[in-house]
Amino acid sequence: MKNNIQGTGVALVTPFDAKKEVDFEALARLVDHVTEGGADYLVVLGTTAETPTLTREERRAVVGFIREKNGGRLPLILGVGGNNTAEVVRCMEDYDFDGITAILSVTPYYNKPSQEGLYQHYRVIARESPKPVVLYNVPGRTGVNMTAQTTLRLAHDFEKIAAIKEASGSLLQVGYILRDKPENFMVISGDDNMALPMVALGGDGVISVAANAFPEVFCRMVKLCLAGDFAGASLLQMSLLEPVDALFAEGNPVGVKCALALQGVMRDELRLPLVSASAALRERIAGLMSKYNL
Repeated sequence: MKNNIQGTGVALVTPFDAKKEVDFEALARLVDHVTEGGADYLVVLGTTAETPTLTREERRAVVGFIREKNGGRLPLILGVGGNNTAEVVRCMEDYDFDGITAILSVTPYYNKPSQEGLYQHYRVIARESPKPVVLYNVPGRTGVNMTAQTTLRLAHDFEKIAAIKEASGSLLQVGYILRDKPENFMVISGDDNMALPMVALGGDGVISVAANAFPEVFCRMVKLCLAGDFAGASLLQMSLLEPVDALFAEGNPVGVKCALALQGVMRDELRLPLVSASAALRERIAGLMSKYNL
């Protein structure tokens, strides 16, 4: 799987129309936008997709539509996670995994399991998943940090656990994982602004939010990193610092949907409890996009 999901994966947003229904025409434009912009693979139904607000029928329709629109051009990773282990397993029955490369499964949120609880949760998922599993550690959102020790234990114990999307924000934690992981286990940044330093340490790329809106610059930056041209990558990274920071100023995917609307890819529509970007943030994002030619 390593060659399939190295580089930039785009955590696709879900476009909505004025009635807050899934806008499949805009979704088609988005898939083309990021594919033509240089994305290496697509992540479907991640948290950036506002997946908790989608019905079961909508989730299945989105997966099927993206699979058809993608037409085998890029690998697809499907988000299947939650804080009820049995329900995560049941949700796997909702999908046709034809054309799916792997699943991405976030650590259980809110109920704050122990490290042993996290291990047992992923043990069950690895046993039941029809595809390789990408762990997702994002303590800033879930309320629990999966330690390097637990990640490494899972990576060594279960061959089906193939990678981690690591968004702890700790390069020390990332370093321990990279030092002691199995040879083919992949370490992927879950934070846009940590992609460069993580690849420099030996990571495999990033699953990006910002690459929805700025795919050409972002994907080129990651490709330069993976090629060892950190001087060239750093110049692009510096041009992205302010715009990427602005995208997250009022939460995700609020900022990136605003940017995509400014580009004419989709409407700036979200489902509650998320709301569209404030006028001040919209003006800030528009100004930064102009300043940095995005």
